[in-house]
Amino acid sequence: MWLSGPTGQVKSVSVTARNILIAAGALAMALLLLGFVLNWIGLRVAVEYNPDLARSLGGVTTEAEQLRMESVYRQNLRQLQASLDQTVQDVKKLEALKNRFMNLATPASLKDKGPSLQNSKGGPFVLPSMSQNLMGQIFKQPLHTELQQTAAHVHSVNQLLATQQQDWQQHLTWLEALPIGLPIQSDFRLTSGFGLRNDPFTGILAMHEGIDFSAEVGTPVVAPAKGQVVRSEWDATYGNVIEIKHAENFLTRYAHLSKRLVTANTAVQSGTHIGNVGNTGRSTGPHLHYEIFQNGRALNPLTVLPAIPN
Repeated sequence: MWLSGPTGQVKSVSVTARNILIAAGALAMALLLLGFVLNWIGLRVAVEYNPDLARSLGGVTTEAEQLRMESVYRQNLRQLQASLDQTVQDVKKLEALKNRFMNLATPASLKDKGPSLQNSKGGPFVLPSMSQNLMGQIFKQPLHTELQQTAAHVHSVNQLLATQQQDWQQHLTWLEALPIGLPIQSDFRLTSGFGLRNDPFTGILAMHEGIDFSAEVGTPVVAPAKGQVVRSEWDATYGNVIEIKHAENFLTRYAHLSKRLVTANTAVQSGTHIGNVGNTGRSTGPHLHYEIFQNGRALNPLTVLPAIPN
């Protein structure tokens, strides 16, 4: 019972189990309705401003949000495809560097004996480690997460390829600075090797500190690598002679030339035309006498020139 005021009427309410149940039911319905409304409003806000939150709450996205997500995925896929295309190009560049390196560094007798994909004979099929990881994750992660992880893997591969390409380029630059190229790029014959032989003038056993390339007079002689000319003059024994200093304390000598085209202190590059084959000095016929020294010690040029054909 309660009284609303000094002059009000006395009112009474009967508190029964039925009334309590009705009131509790009405309150529950009101709270349920309020919760539904708040949840709907919250999902709408999340869809518009924070789709990830909406997905984490289990809400159903709108058609506009689905289209937006598909657009994002398509954009990510295009970026991933561009990264993969760049990776393919990097692999091709690395392959080209490798081929140049192998052409310089591999003896001619072994160039056709290296392993290749065409010569594969069989064996267990094992996916590359990166592919195994990606295939193992594709059914465990959401699509957007998988795209991010795949893009991260591609980025890592690109970084690795960039590092490998830089390393190969440095090695190639170093290798190209060494006198490992042929001094003659036209037809020739090897007529005398490095080591002991009977001197062609005296017949006495003597040391031959180079190799002889027999070729016609006037055949171009080229620098096998970049370097600096340290000698270009006439010599009673060598005739017209040129010497070039290279990296790693290498020195190359070219003798019996018919013509010298470079002077001392001239910088030359690999393939620079420095003179012509001749028959000057102590010589019995047209040829290029070629010597290689390192740290002042004569080397057998055949051990330094892997590109000489058989």
